[in-house]
Amino acid sequence: MVPENETLITGFKLLGFSDFSLQVQRYLFIVFILFYILAVMGNLLVFTILTVDPKLHTPMYFFLRNLSFLEICFTTVTMPKTLENLLAEDRSISFLGCALQMYFFCLFGTEECVLLCIMACDRYVAICNPLRYSTVMSNKRCVYMAVGSWIMSIGLQLGQITFIFSLPFCRSKVIHHFFCDIPAVLKLSCSDTYLNHIVQQTSTVIFIFVPFLVILCSYIHIILTVLRMNSKEGRNKAFSTCASHLTAVTLFYGTVLLTYLQPAKSTADDRNFAIFYCFVIPPLNPLIYSLRSKDVKGSLRRKLWGKMQYLCRL
Repeated sequence: MVPENETLITGFKLLGFSDFSLQVQRYLFIVFILFYILAVMGNLLVFTILTVDPKLHTPMYFFLRNLSFLEICFTTVTMPKTLENLLAEDRSISFLGCALQMYFFCLFGTEECVLLCIMACDRYVAICNPLRYSTVMSNKRCVYMAVGSWIMSIGLQLGQITFIFSLPFCRSKVIHHFFCDIPAVLKLSCSDTYLNHIVQQTSTVIFIFVPFLVILCSYIHIILTVLRMNSKEGRNKAFSTCASHLTAVTLFYGTVLLTYLQPAKSTADDRNFAIFYCFVIPPLNPLIYSLRSKDVKGSLRRKLWGKMQYLCRL
């Protein structure tokens, strides 16, 4: 039996950007679909290059290949439904569909945070302890770290999302977001969500804030090591790489932390932050982490040149 003051909710409605005018929504559709195409094509290109070229089967590119795969999955969890809702009048999503979207969004998001941390540690060892790099970052150890992070993320998010969707929902069915995000869905529950917020913020600190601090510490040590280099060209190259990586990391972690470390009763519009880590960052990461690398660009040129020569012989 459902109590009289409760309503059994079998689905939700995503507000999305329906509070904007139809013209603005059409513009957003064009912008977002371009971001989505760039994100998928860019990350797919990087993933393909790093997979087919044996010369790029190193620990650093192993993690970059994982990052490219993650970015495709991460943006695909939210983008297609967002694009559909920008054009459709019916913005409903089933209870199960909402739970699955939230689960995979949190799963891929958590995994990306852990992976970025591992990548920063990889660069720290490569630059600050180059003689120990092959031992510390062996192929077997890299695989163990990648698999371990996936197992940890899968278990954590399965427990957290199950805990959230076991709550009774008796208020408005409208989720004030363009996807089923944890803070937006918790606001619809008519029960005490204090413990859920504690779990959410604890996982945010462990899997977002702590990795962010590890990344900052790693890059501080990297910068100090680079400053002791005799080669000016080497220093400039290292600083350029560090600056671009830190910019991407700060933008990603900053917006995520602002979203998930807010007080439970915050009235801030989470959509503003989510646009950055859902739409803007995924198409930028291939440029920042991979396509600026001489090894990746050289591999891409070789593949394209070989393809052109093959077509000319036909």
